Amino acid sequence: MRVFKEELKFSTDGEIDLVDITAEVERVVEESGIQNGQVLVFVPGATGAIVTIEHEVGLLEDFKQALKRLVPKGAGYLHDRIDDNAHSHLRATLLSASECFPIVDGRLVRGTWQQIFFVELDVRPRHRRVVVQVMGE
Repeated sequence: MRVFKEELKFSTDGEIDLVDITAEVERVVEESGIQNGQVLVFVPGATGAIVTIEHEVGLLEDFKQALKRLVPKGAGYLHDRIDDNAHSHLRATLLSASECFPIVDGRLVRGTWQQIFFVELDVRPRHRRVVVQVMGE
């Protein structure tokens, strides 16, 4: 088994910024030369997430609004006494820091409309990195 790793680096615009990283993940898979295996997409950090969703403007806005309704800002969270971003941490916990995808015949397997997004959940713009680790043969 071989392992290939690359880090994606980018900046975000702050709270609930959605960054489509699908093309970059596909590029890493291609560059890895791995034909069959899997790719792990992981964000190191407690206020970021990796999700799959269709890249359609209305749906992306619906997703943002749903997160705001599910975990509202300023709802009296204890962590807010420290740095006023408890809702960011809670949203990240409900989503996921990683997603894993199969690789078959050198290609990332995903649904037709299934895109890979990084979700910025912190309250301010950030410089982020996402680890893309490809494993297989």
